[in-house]
Amino acid sequence: MHWIALRWSLESDSPDEAQPLPTPEALGWWALQYTPHVAWQDEALMLEVSACERLWGGRSSLMRQLAHENPAPDAVMRGAQGATSLIALARLRMFERGERRPKDIPAGLPLYTLSAACEHLDLLERLGCRTWGDVAALPRGGLTRRFGAALREALDVAWGLRPEGHSWLTLPDVFEQKLELPALAETAPELMWSANRLLTALQFWLRARQRGARALELQWTLDLKRFNGVNLPPHQQVTVRTAEPTQDMAHLRRLLSEKLALTTLAAPASWLRLRTLETDPWAGASTSFLPEDNRKGDKLHEMVERLSVRLGPQQVVVPVAQADHRPERKQAWRPALQKDKAPQDKSRKEAKETAKAKAAASQPDALYPPWLLPEPLLLEMDGERPCYRGPLSKLIGPQRVEAGWWGGKEDGGQPAMRDYYVAESPEAGLVWIFRERPSARFSPGEVRWYLQGFYA
Repeated sequence: MHWIALRWSLESDSPDEAQPLPTPEALGWWALQYTPHVAWQDEALMLEVSACERLWGGRSSLMRQLAHENPAPDAVMRGAQGATSLIALARLRMFERGERRPKDIPAGLPLYTLSAACEHLDLLERLGCRTWGDVAALPRGGLTRRFGAALREALDVAWGLRPEGHSWLTLPDVFEQKLELPALAETAPELMWSANRLLTALQFWLRARQRGARALELQWTLDLKRFNGVNLPPHQQVTVRTAEPTQDMAHLRRLLSEKLALTTLAAPASWLRLRTLETDPWAGASTSFLPEDNRKGDKLHEMVERLSVRLGPQQVVVPVAQADHRPERKQAWRPALQKDKAPQDKSRKEAKETAKAKAAASQPDALYPPWLLPEPLLLEMDGERPCYRGPLSKLIGPQRVEAGWWGGKEDGGQPAMRDYYVAESPEAGLVWIFRERPSARFSPGEVRWYLQGFYA
């Protein structure tokens, strides 16, 4: 077996400006990409890599990879190796003190590097024991009776006479982490410093699970139960939603900052919790050699999400295709961050037909103009020819549309029985007109023409 011991420490001149360390669980999730055998032991993160070190090109290559992928860029990561977890941890403690490696391992290791011996150091030193080998040379029975079985068992593990037992870290199915704030937060933006630690942990979890975040909830615990004579709830929270699954923590951080900037704390907060409400499988980022696909700046959906948080979800809307052949009813507008819900009261066959109709309605039509009027304009007639800035000459058509007969007033529109034409106006150019067929709503001899769109 072969073990690697890792430990992080902040050594910045301005610790307040440095990014906080990820949570211990997050560091363990990061290490799971290198080996499935990861565990915390005292102050160090332990990795057992004997079964996978060849995949990384050997031990030296793996150590360089770990140093290059340091999950805490503002912290110093120190590492050491050993045949057992106790030896790797002891060498790490010596490395942090700047002490040289002894020639005889494990017998020559200093006694302070063995956790099981820390509470007996004074007595062992009076007995003349300075190293692991000195203690191991004592009679087994007397050592166990005087110092307990834990010290003797630790020495057996260090020499490989007893198997090691660890509680290996595993990934939870749902991300949820709670963090105590270093000081009471009186305003919502003050929560962001600690929220960054939770977002870093979320990023490691998403990468390990191959998931993308769609909805998050940031919740904080209020430190008061009553304020100014008003009973307070135990928690407050904000929810952030994205239009597409994402692993971009910078984008989620901006969304949370925008949301918290509009939030007022009912009382100082003492705890913070972040959890995922919804995640989707992560397909990864696609790349392209085309210049137009590699433009700098934010993506469109990211800008829409930030504007929705800043202005309100009802203020930013997007078009949605409808299962209708009437041009004025082919699309509707809904909030950009509102998720489509599957029909609950329809059979599977009806739902499938509706989906096909929506897909058909969303397909572009070569005859459709780029600009539609809010309401069709009734045209004047010159005999039997419709006029709009002069008599119109029909070029293409008719394209017959018969739709809306299944609905009523609740449908929001009128049944349509129309013949559409592309026509040319002497002054306005190409226009899109239609004729309502006499059998629709009028008497047999009455024909009405309408202008509905323009061609650029």
